[in-house]
Amino acid sequence: MTAASNGKRLLLLKPRGFCAGVVRAIDIVRIALDTFGPPIYVRKEIVHNRYVVEDLTAKGAIFVDDIDEVPEGERVIYSAHGVSPEVREASEARNLRVIDATCPLVTKVHVEAVKYAKEGYSIILIGHRDHDEVIGTLGEAPDVTQVVGNPEEVTRLEVPDPERIAYITQTTLSLDETKDIIAALRKKFPKVKGPHAQDICYATENRQIAVKQVSPQADLLLVVGSDNSSNSNRLVEVGRNIGHKSYLIENFRAIKPEWLEGVASVALTAGASAPECLVEEVVDFLKHAGYGTVEEVEVMPENVRFGLPPEIVEAIAPAPAVAAE
Repeated sequence: MTAASNGKRLLLLKPRGFCAGVVRAIDIVRIALDTFGPPIYVRKEIVHNRYVVEDLTAKGAIFVDDIDEVPEGERVIYSAHGVSPEVREASEARNLRVIDATCPLVTKVHVEAVKYAKEGYSIILIGHRDHDEVIGTLGEAPDVTQVVGNPEEVTRLEVPDPERIAYITQTTLSLDETKDIIAALRKKFPKVKGPHAQDICYATENRQIAVKQVSPQADLLLVVGSDNSSNSNRLVEVGRNIGHKSYLIENFRAIKPEWLEGVASVALTAGASAPECLVEEVVDFLKHAGYGTVEEVEVMPENVRFGLPPEIVEAIAPAPAVAAE
């Protein structure tokens, strides 16, 4: 994908944008609206992106902060970030018809929390305590779980038995930051256990690796994503940590002219909840700003797909054929 070269380059990172969990969650809401008709209630933002939420709202989705806002007996979708058992119990008490759009990789972390709690471990949940995903995971075993967000907080941890302690993590963290926190945990609690495979999701990792590899070739890094998107913010942090001017933008309108002054090359990526149409608008804007050479740089292939939940699969399954008499 190239235009006439004028000396200014735009490096379009790949992979970027929607991950499999986000695609699945958005598909669930769209299919539910098409199959059952509006209104379809969604607890919290289905994914952390304003454009996506506004688009689904226009199609008939109703986003609520609390299960109590959903009329009794109605259909509700849980967001990709997951929910606590308390939310599930509240839904059952209101006879809500639940469709669970929790990302399977978030579900994996919930399962780990339950397992460690049943085995008598104190759990350290590495993440941002006000994030929807962390709130849901914390709810699986609140009495034995503590949340830490940096190595300094690790030094203040106290647990009943330092021999029985385990950690799990939010799926959308910075790889480097998480590595430092885990190192601090291992230093303080040498017997600490962790998951067999890291909890940080493949898409978060891939996008951060792409930024590390490609952004040094550019003078500026732009990350498309909403300001409440954890993985998008982490991409900006990764860029800044390696010494590059890096900014999070909701869309092309957020680009400030002074950012481009003296900039010969721009690297562009998008968080896992940002749609490609917003990236394309940024590309068009930058082309008109003089970045005539657009080069897509693929760091690694990404072909992950997640299946739909049974509530959706059953609803869209073709009706069985009626045998002729």
